[in-house]
Amino acid sequence: MFDKLEALEERFLYLSEKISDPEVIQDQASFRKYCKEHSDLSPIIDKYREYKKAKQTIADDKELLAAGEDQEMEELIKEELSEAEETLETVSQELKILLLPKDPNDDKNVIMEIRGGTGGDEAALFAADLMRMYSMYAETKRWKIDILNSNPTDIGGYKEVCFSIEGHGAYSRLKFESGVHRVQRVPSTESGGRIHTSAVTVAVLPEVEDVEVEINQNDLRIDVFRAGGPGGQCVNTTDSAVRITHLPTGIVVSCQDEKSQHKNKDKAMKILRSRIYEAMEEQRHKEIADERKSQVGSGDRSERIRTYNFPQGRVTDHRINLTLYKLEQVLNGALDELIDALITADQSAKLSGEHT
Repeated sequence: MFDKLEALEERFLYLSEKISDPEVIQDQASFRKYCKEHSDLSPIIDKYREYKKAKQTIADDKELLAAGEDQEMEELIKEELSEAEETLETVSQELKILLLPKDPNDDKNVIMEIRGGTGGDEAALFAADLMRMYSMYAETKRWKIDILNSNPTDIGGYKEVCFSIEGHGAYSRLKFESGVHRVQRVPSTESGGRIHTSAVTVAVLPEVEDVEVEINQNDLRIDVFRAGGPGGQCVNTTDSAVRITHLPTGIVVSCQDEKSQHKNKDKAMKILRSRIYEAMEEQRHKEIADERKSQVGSGDRSERIRTYNFPQGRVTDHRINLTLYKLEQVLNGALDELIDALITADQSAKLSGEHT
């Protein structure tokens, strides 16, 4: 591990020189590339230097104690030595985590799809609750949300809603949200006060660029039609809605939220690229099945990942057996405690996987 860290520190110093070189600065493509690599390495190098400082402190303090020349300072030296040893152990573990292979999608924006599942109107209402939850969480991170496509119901829910979340590290924080979210509560339409169980499916896709997924225009069938839905200008009056079918995979994307056919097509293509990329990633994961075993959740949309129980005011994440009695706060966007626990569990699984 330390040979690797020494090599990374040498690379970091080289990059520091490069991004200060006027010739490199003039070449914007190279400058951006070097800056990104420098930024990615920075937390590892900072932590490695903290490790080396603690190790040096331990060596110096042990030398002073062995010499036994300064009796008055002995207690202070022992205290400093104890603190440095604790720091060394903590930083060593943090370095192992920092050196884990990074998910190449972590820095990307997100396309999130929420669909009402079993439970009819109640599932559609909970889909709207989840949409609000993720929107409020995005606000706390100062991320930007843009609705790409929606299919609202008359009572304020969503049969389906698709939206993008733009912000640094959005995918790294939200990638474990994929799967089935189950809700247990008394629906507003239930006169007998019985608790119903409904389910909503969430898919989290990394937003991808044109260069990452090459789409042949000849493989697309593009249909335009009149937008439907509850009211609004241009609804049912112009052919602004767009449906794109990717013939090789059979993936179909529709978009009708914008008044402009051109804008709907752009948004539909954004969703299509991410869905094709997801299909490619699923195939890659099947080919390297062992990698799946070291992950907290496979991201499979059929996997039940979380239950929101209203009578007991609790949220349970089934993958890590974590229950929080903070339902209201979670639904108001306080997701960090859940997300941090999922990330920690994933890192621990990967670390133990490296040692087996």
